[in-house]
Amino acid sequence: MERIALINLLFDFYGQLLTDKQQKFVDLYFGHDLSLGEIAENFGVSRQAVHDTLKRAEYVLNDYEQKLGLMGKFMIQRQQLHEALELLDNLDGVRSSGELTRVREILSEVLETTKK
Repeated sequence: MERIALINLLFDFYGQLLTDKQQKFVDLYFGHDLSLGEIAENFGVSRQAVHDTLKRAEYVLNDYEQKLGLMGKFMIQRQQLHEALELLDNLDGVRSSGELTRVREILSEVLETTKK
């Protein structure tokens, strides 16, 4: 997984556990694509301070994932849902069954809400 996407996903899971400053810097750098210099200027700190804060936040996010594993579990569940939906899509002759149609709808809804 690309580093920026990984950090953003970790931030979605564990961002509230960071300090306020870490949250702001991660959001601006990884979410809004601001440079270290732009963030430093906005907050009246050095580029090095922004860099250090981001590195520390990244370490903390990875540490929470290692200990709790919520993102990993989420990714496994998402893959399982995709697989189940694909299996349902590939069933021949049974698609008209009301129960299977409802199962497909439920899986689609769950997958759609996990994208947001």
